[in-house]
Amino acid sequence: MQQVRWTIVLCTLVLAITSSATPQDWPQWRGPNRDGVVTSFDAPAIWPDALTAHWAVEVGLGYATPVLVDDQIFMFTRQGNDEVLSALDAASGTVVWRTAYPAPFEMARATFQHGPGPKSTPTFADGRLFTLGMSGIVTAFEADTGRTLWQTEPPPVEPLYHTAMSPLVDGDRVIVHVGGHDDGALTAFDVATGAARWRWAGDGPAYGSPMLFQLDGLRQIVTFTQENMVGVSADTGALLWRRPFTTPSTTTSQTPILYGDTVIQAGRANGITAFRVERDGDAWRTEDVWRTTDVSLHMTNGVVVDGVLYGLSHLNSGQYFGLDLNTGRVLWTSAPRQAENAAMLRAGNLVFSLQDDANLLVLRHNRDRFDPIERYTVADSTIWAQPTIAGSRIFVKDVSTLALWTVN
Repeated sequence: MQQVRWTIVLCTLVLAITSSATPQDWPQWRGPNRDGVVTSFDAPAIWPDALTAHWAVEVGLGYATPVLVDDQIFMFTRQGNDEVLSALDAASGTVVWRTAYPAPFEMARATFQHGPGPKSTPTFADGRLFTLGMSGIVTAFEADTGRTLWQTEPPPVEPLYHTAMSPLVDGDRVIVHVGGHDDGALTAFDVATGAARWRWAGDGPAYGSPMLFQLDGLRQIVTFTQENMVGVSADTGALLWRRPFTTPSTTTSQTPILYGDTVIQAGRANGITAFRVERDGDAWRTEDVWRTTDVSLHMTNGVVVDGVLYGLSHLNSGQYFGLDLNTGRVLWTSAPRQAENAAMLRAGNLVFSLQDDANLLVLRHNRDRFDPIERYTVADSTIWAQPTIAGSRIFVKDVSTLALWTVN
């Protein structure tokens, strides 16, 4: 019952920030609850040999997830030296409006393989869209028209590998980590004006996205930073707890997961750890519940089905795994060399894994073994963006193209 109660609390918190969304909407990073769970999918009685292609349009570079609200798709991309937010008709791919602003920047050599972004997914809430550009520009747009409501100046020092975290909206605040390693601050901006409501400047930004959890009775923003994993008060930004955390890749790109009353921590070469956050008088502390180094996560974010974490470990050149979140025991692993990276979603007892090689793998929930159902090719180029799934529709963004596929 405790696990169920905490899950209900988390869902209530996140649903509250996207109260204008409908069941088929995909209003932000990793979906309605920021946990990779598809809330509306029409599973076929018999899986087809191939998906049905409907349209494909050039939208620009970047790895932002397609945001679906009602009958429109919102895409955040790069076109030349501009960062562009576009609204497209979901049925046809026709552009409804397009808003661009200049955003030139110099790419770090280590990022050349992955292109000039943007890599952050927009967040929709109450008629507004919020974006984080590659150089750290935060912008609010009117969703109906694309009109710019407010925009911050680019920070004087960009993060080493630029930006990738996706904004989190909490009521009348939008929360994002801006700036570089030495001058960055986790900041809550006023959604209407862009004014800073609170700032925590104790560490620079990482590339994973923040989450809103209620831990031991207090609403907290939980996120990775340059050298730590932290929890700060959602209301004031005051630091509550901090856990040192670094990776050989300089910083992590994971989104925290809440399972029951435990937080799941993962990052390259650090295995996976479950820990609890508890009050200790006026202070806070964290206590490990279990840890495994048999599997690990780098840029792939896992999904949870019935107490099992599904992920793609970067170990063994890309290996799927099922991990029991109650015990930390690895239940199974797939053959190695599956993919370099995968964007994973869950719909009921199904797991979708969109691999960087443009194959969409459909898995059946199974505690005993790796259990693939079908594999579909959905693009001609590399894919790093998360797909958007609603009803029978699957929206896929590759390097520069957005496409609509359906499961018939």
